[in-house]
Amino acid sequence: MYSLKQAPTHSWLLSSSSCFQRKTTIPWHKSSPPINLQSSAKRTTTYTLQASISLPLSNSCNNIATHERTRKVIEPPISAANSCPLTPIDFLERAAVVYGDCPSILYNEATRTWSETHVRCLKLASSIVSLGIGRSDVVSVVAPNVPAMCELHFAVPMAGAILNTVNLRLDAHAISNLLQHSESKLVFVDYQSASLILQAISIFPSDIQRPSLVLINDDDEVCVDSYDHNEIGPCFMDYENMVKNGDPGFKWVRPNSEWDPITLNYTSGTTSSPKGVVLSHRGAFLIALNSLFDWCVPKQPVYLWTLPMFHANGWGYAWGIAAVGGTNVCLRRVDAPSIYQALEKYKVTHMCGAPVVLNMLTNQSSNKHLNTPVHIMTAGAPPPAPVLGRAESMGFVVSHGYGLTETGGLVVTCAWKQEWNDLPAPERAKLKARQGVGAIGLSEVDVVDPDSGESVNRDGLTIGEIVLRGGSVMLGYLKDREGTSKCMRENGWFYTGDVGVMHPDGYLEVKDRSKDVIICGGENLSSVEVEAVLYSHPAVNEAAVVARPDKFWGETPCAFVSLKEEVSEKPTEKEIREFCKARLPLYMVPRLVVFKEELPKTSTGKLQKFLLRDLAKELGKI
Repeated sequence: MYSLKQAPTHSWLLSSSSCFQRKTTIPWHKSSPPINLQSSAKRTTTYTLQASISLPLSNSCNNIATHERTRKVIEPPISAANSCPLTPIDFLERAAVVYGDCPSILYNEATRTWSETHVRCLKLASSIVSLGIGRSDVVSVVAPNVPAMCELHFAVPMAGAILNTVNLRLDAHAISNLLQHSESKLVFVDYQSASLILQAISIFPSDIQRPSLVLINDDDEVCVDSYDHNEIGPCFMDYENMVKNGDPGFKWVRPNSEWDPITLNYTSGTTSSPKGVVLSHRGAFLIALNSLFDWCVPKQPVYLWTLPMFHANGWGYAWGIAAVGGTNVCLRRVDAPSIYQALEKYKVTHMCGAPVVLNMLTNQSSNKHLNTPVHIMTAGAPPPAPVLGRAESMGFVVSHGYGLTETGGLVVTCAWKQEWNDLPAPERAKLKARQGVGAIGLSEVDVVDPDSGESVNRDGLTIGEIVLRGGSVMLGYLKDREGTSKCMRENGWFYTGDVGVMHPDGYLEVKDRSKDVIICGGENLSSVEVEAVLYSHPAVNEAAVVARPDKFWGETPCAFVSLKEEVSEKPTEKEIREFCKARLPLYMVPRLVVFKEELPKTSTGKLQKFLLRDLAKELGKI
């Protein structure tokens, strides 16, 4: 078993008791406890590798054992010439050479080329370093899909820092908690979220250092000085001034190892125990290329940003579009009229989004058949067959996939077979709604019995837990050794917590999400957190929150509540919802509250949520 041990120099060292001795230095956050990464790969050949560089660390799949006969031919097996760390930042440098005069970003009436974007990122990275941000410091971004978000995906890692993109839908308390947990040193803030961040930082404990703030402003009428609040700490710096004053000749900070962290993404807004997913440069490189290859994205696509870039870095496309010299069409507001306007204005070829976006586009009253086909990748929940049918009749070419924040993006996709084109539309939609097979960059995907770990029958009926392994799987959860070891097992698999079936043709179908997760409009929310708020109500005796099907959002939280017998004045559904609104982000507030005398339980007192899910589904049909 491999483990990361914190070194005196605030780096992590990899040590192993196996006969294959390796040592990898992974810089990381100074106060972070180690993350357990494990491998079950067996090694029977005894040899020792010595080189001037570090060997890579395996996450859920070990792929570095070298055949002895190969080693006899090539000595030594690695050198500085053939072991450059994989990083998606290289995509930008190549784009500046190959596609230098081609558009990189389109936003409103502004156009930037890849050459200009490259220079702007270099200058911005140099300004970040000049603020004292060092290697492996965390830099956060709170912004919608504006040009700065595209640039910061490159500029922050180019400064040697770790990028943390924050969910815009969180409230001030949740954001404050995440900034504290990550120990963020610098926060880039869109002007529309400035007051939210000021509130988040104002509730920092007095003994915790507050991060510096940079205002992203694409509205000429907004003045940076208007946001100076000295009573809570540092005032805002200006984003464009940082770009303007930066060094265009800056030598960006390359990772020491491809296992160095590049991003820190939180899986939800949980305030009690946030799960910070740490992704490496290697993982980001692989997921970006995999996303392009598996979707058959051609050179120089026109990509519309309807998927939030704070969602697993836009499933890797924040970097991947640079690799193919594509055009990033930025969209501040994501609604059907804005999307249709952008599709026509910019001649969009590709876009991504949760099924709620697909549903929104097909339900637009003024929609019409597209002039040219638009490829759309959707994930998060199986798109309903009627929605798929309407979308394809309008000219959208829909692809479907599955992934998690922990995998950096989509790692399972419904690889389409030509013979399926001849099937009736309902059958095609049913096949397309399946999650599919492991992407080219994923080593393995399986459905296993959670107790034995054995693969379930490939009959499309036997349910088990979905497990994955491959190069883009996370390094682990920040400051959460126990959480990491629970999902990254000693048998070499990453356990997703989701359940599904494997069909006879080898295609995966997700049957249910993990019991604590509800997907609302593409956002993952924890039912446990909502239940905790409900239990804090003085009149509530028991509470359970499950997913309720919703035609627009995909799923919404549905709360089942029993009240205390001694309560004389029973609260109404509206009062319960208002209670939650005061304590949770709006998207986490139950859309429906059902009062019951007693919630169903097993003989051991455990709530039978599967019965409540069935009831919520029936309520969803009303």
